[in-house]
Amino acid sequence: MSKKQDLLIEIGTEELPPKSLKRLATAFHQEICAALKDNDLDFTETSWLASPRRLAVIINQLDISQSDKQQQRRGPAVSAAFDDDGKPTRATEGFAKSCGVTVDQLGKLETEKGSWLVFDTLVKGKQTQELIPDMINMALKRLPIAKRMRWGNNDFEFVRPIKWILLLLGTETIDCEIMGVKSGNNSYGHRFHHPEAIIIKQAADYADTLKQNGKVLVNYNERHSLIKDQVEKIAEKNNGTAVIDPDLLDEVTALVEWPISFAGNFNPDFLKLPKEVLIASMQDHQKYFPILDKQNELLAAFICVTNIESKEPDFIKQGNERVIQPRLSDAAFFWERDLKNGLAKHINGLNKVVYQKELGTLHEKSERLNKLISSLAKPLNIEENHAKRAAELCFCDLLTEMVCEFPALQGTMGKYYAEADGEDTDVTIALEEYYQPRFAGDDLPSTALGQCLAISEKIDTLVGIFSIGKAPTGDKDPFGLRRSAIGLLRIIIECEIDIDLNELLDLAASNYPSKVKAKDITNDVFKFLMERLRRYYLDEGVSNDTFESVLAINTSKPLDFHHRLTAVTEFRKLSEADSLAAANKRISNILKKSDFNNTLEVKDNLLAEESEVLLAKTLKEYQKKVVPMIKDRDYKSALTELAGLRESVDSFFDSVMVMCDDDDIKNNRLALLSNLNSLFLETADISKLQG
Repeated sequence: MSKKQDLLIEIGTEELPPKSLKRLATAFHQEICAALKDNDLDFTETSWLASPRRLAVIINQLDISQSDKQQQRRGPAVSAAFDDDGKPTRATEGFAKSCGVTVDQLGKLETEKGSWLVFDTLVKGKQTQELIPDMINMALKRLPIAKRMRWGNNDFEFVRPIKWILLLLGTETIDCEIMGVKSGNNSYGHRFHHPEAIIIKQAADYADTLKQNGKVLVNYNERHSLIKDQVEKIAEKNNGTAVIDPDLLDEVTALVEWPISFAGNFNPDFLKLPKEVLIASMQDHQKYFPILDKQNELLAAFICVTNIESKEPDFIKQGNERVIQPRLSDAAFFWERDLKNGLAKHINGLNKVVYQKELGTLHEKSERLNKLISSLAKPLNIEENHAKRAAELCFCDLLTEMVCEFPALQGTMGKYYAEADGEDTDVTIALEEYYQPRFAGDDLPSTALGQCLAISEKIDTLVGIFSIGKAPTGDKDPFGLRRSAIGLLRIIIECEIDIDLNELLDLAASNYPSKVKAKDITNDVFKFLMERLRRYYLDEGVSNDTFESVLAINTSKPLDFHHRLTAVTEFRKLSEADSLAAANKRISNILKKSDFNNTLEVKDNLLAEESEVLLAKTLKEYQKKVVPMIKDRDYKSALTELAGLRESVDSFFDSVMVMCDDDDIKNNRLALLSNLNSLFLETADISKLQG
């Protein structure tokens, strides 16, 4: 028998939660692979497979047993192993007995630290089939399952009841019991097309056997690609383009084992509704893929993916067309009711909706936004009345029937209902935009009012949640503050809004009642935001020491921070960068150790050495050039210009003893270095840069 065989594990279950299937399958695969490595079992390739009723792992060319290992047990030190008469002590005899040998069969280990009695033995490796069951049990227990369930009279818990276990090493079944289910070499096909048992002879046959005999595409990625291809081709035949939401595609892939796609139609009268409403209804309720025409308008059609190959496909098509009718009718009903009520009528209703127990209602939050955005309107050139109106209305769509049914339409419905009420265009757009960015990489608000409203809402949320002690900890962030922080910073930086975070935090904190103690946590929120800013730039490929060089300047304006960071990034590309960074580090250390009084000025008559005279003269010339650049925030040009100081700085350190015996000359040289350091610090602390 070969020393290596393929391993196949299949856990057959009732239908698994579709939104969790991929995560469960990949986690199961990772746990099994990790367990094999921990047990010193080598293998080559691995793969995971999954369908609605199974999780499977294939391990290719797996060792069928562990290797034998030499093991050495160390006993008493030789110096204490025998008494004066040369007889073994009790400790020695006990050690020999525990090893199952006599004292004279023990060996001796010589090291630099002394000699010990030892016993060398060969530990025989275990058979892989003996180890696999425990690995599977442990892997299943470690899967990321929010809620586990029991079934029958068992004490076992899993995400769904386990129905069968397929366990093969090579062509042999590994006999065991997993969660009360005995293993075998049987799998099961499609619930309707082939519910009978299917014998699997070996791992290599697994996917093809289920596909050919059982009408099950067990390869998740194959199903995913097939569904996408089917949907796109059907949309093309209907002279349109399918709206394929990635999450919906994953969910549909996890719902079917034998995907068959087809197009259906609905009453064109429903196209009077906003297309976002129709799309939400089709995607959320029916798991359908909508179709857009060449003008990006919605067609009165949808694409459905079914889990059965019917002999009467038209019956299935007609059934789905009947099902979607009442769904869209409900959406039309919500739309008409909401239009009749109007958006502004919900303002008072916000008093009845608790935002957060300790922070009051949505109406109180709306009032805080009103104050905050009013303070920001003028400096950001925004019409104050429009800003206040947007703050009043921004939460109102949460009380509409449409958003209660489709929460993902928050903001979008606010825009539509505000338009219907005749609100100003700036206001209607802002009501949708202030939710942006909703996720990493999402678009940012395009209008000044939308940006301002988004900034106001996010900063109010951060201050409020921090003030009640609910800041993110570890991987827990129930209020999504990390996402809010990144969104806030992205808007300020990428939309080029010149705003001071500390001032913004103080404004937001001032709107909370004194009992909330919001003013006490603004420093904590600022530090949190700067750490999120660090993560933002690290994800963009900026090095940590580059970030630290700007962080040391203590600028509280994200846009200003960005310009400085860009300047340092470009500066590092210059040939002079490393030398000047090292020189600034040296200067910084000298100034720290010297307790230098930085109020002293450089006196020309105390400049003794030629190189320090040259540096002082050059520095004055550069100050005249660079200071105006810094005032204009042209940090890139400033640092590029300062690179020209390298030769003078290198010459100074090569020929001048800064800490000389003459205190006046020493202090004068320290003043010169302090001026040089300060000029660089106007942009960034380049001493933080690593070579």
